[in-house]
Amino acid sequence: MSPDTVTTIGGTLVQHGRVSDRIYVMHLSPADLPGILDDLDALAETEGYTKIFAKVPASALSLFIARGYVVEARVPRFFRGREDGYFASKFLDAKRRRESAETAAVLAAVREKAGDARPADLPPGWTCAPAAEDDAEDLAALYGEVFATYPFPIADPGYLRETMAGDYRYFLVRTEDGRIAAASSAEIYPGDGNVEMTDFATHRAFRGRNLSIYLLSRMEEAMRAAGMKTAFTIARALSYPINATFARAGYAWAGTLVNNTNICGGFESMNVWYRTLDE
Repeated sequence: MSPDTVTTIGGTLVQHGRVSDRIYVMHLSPADLPGILDDLDALAETEGYTKIFAKVPASALSLFIARGYVVEARVPRFFRGREDGYFASKFLDAKRRRESAETAAVLAAVREKAGDARPADLPPGWTCAPAAEDDAEDLAALYGEVFATYPFPIADPGYLRETMAGDYRYFLVRTEDGRIAAASSAEIYPGDGNVEMTDFATHRAFRGRNLSIYLLSRMEEAMRAAGMKTAFTIARALSYPINATFARAGYAWAGTLVNNTNICGGFESMNVWYRTLDE
């Protein structure tokens, strides 16, 4: 199956494709409203997609609601540290709205860990640093091993190099002998003043060392320095470890995106977590 496509409709950045059977409005250009709503409906009908979801500023939310979208998550001051943001979804197949009871159970368990972050230190000789283009091959190999499926082609070194040249910053933890033990990325939206903390992966040989906690802390430092106002993530709702990582680090739960993403071999719901960085 071909990777999903990232393209623009007018000035709006969208991802769509068969992998996750959806359209994702990654960055909405207000200048495209209200016509972009017709464009999204037309694309979904042509391709037979069963879900559209979008990151929507509060000032535009009523237009989406009037067209059949529902709010699945809300992040205060998401846009430029001032305007609330909403993850609004339109379900085009009733089956896609059916949620698993396991999702709520995992969320309840991790919320008990809220703010329970323990300082994470690397073993002697290990390092954590931003990735460079020369790291793309090794990084792609790690992602390919950890994720059976993924909404973006992160197991492709060419894709990683391309995104590194744009608004993505990858971070690597390496062992004393130079092997990549864990990785993550910060997907920066400069105009929106927010950043997605994503693409966390730990090699199976090095799990249980709190490497994701360490990476997240380092990423937050870098993103504060870059002037970002809000950090957020879209995490697999059935994964206790990654949700616990964000809960322990002080992130707040914003909502759950139901049957949203084809990841690790099947469709899964995703939890949105956020944290204000400029306080």
